[in-house]
Amino acid sequence: MNFSPELAALGRYLAGEFDNRQQALAEPIWYVHLRLWLRPTSLFREDSLTLFAEQASIVNLEQPYRPRLLRLRQSQTHPLPLRVEHYMFKDLDAVRGASSKPELLRQLTPEQVEFLPSCTLNVEIERLDRDRFKFKASPASEKPCRFTYGGQTYQVSLGFEVTPDELKTHDKGIDPTTGQAIWGALMGPYRFVKRQDFSAEFPV
Repeated sequence: MNFSPELAALGRYLAGEFDNRQQALAEPIWYVHLRLWLRPTSLFREDSLTLFAEQASIVNLEQPYRPRLLRLRQSQTHPLPLRVEHYMFKDLDAVRGASSKPELLRQLTPEQVEFLPSCTLNVEIERLDRDRFKFKASPASEKPCRFTYGGQTYQVSLGFEVTPDELKTHDKGIDPTTGQAIWGALMGPYRFVKRQDFSAEFPV
């Protein structure tokens, strides 16, 4: 499929290994020093660009967490042309650490994931110059992003902004009972800088 320049740019900007070292050093009380991986996969390649995501504290890189799948798609009907669909893995342990194990990524199948319809993001596009963009992703509906795993219900608030120079994530964990944010970007977005580019790994 021929992807739009905007979708291709969104994929390039997101694909990589990131950290928020500068932010964590400046405000260690509020921001954990994290490593974030967004690595291309071949899932759903017929109509989208798909990334395997996970992250880890810099002091426990061998214990990554929050494995998930981000599917970047073009919309033919919605006023905003791009969206990001979130998928969770049915067995988190089976894919944990896959961001540094290419053989695991190559073996991923659609049967391993579950689409989270309430966790879709719409993407606003701002053109910075001829071929550079700023993307802002925010929830597509007012319905909370909620899912169940291991018999427990989780709720998260999702969103991000990305340019060629920086990725800002707004993800927060929400207490399903009180509606209060309990972890994540409580004092503003996490600000990540790309340390390694993975965009060449998208299947052709």
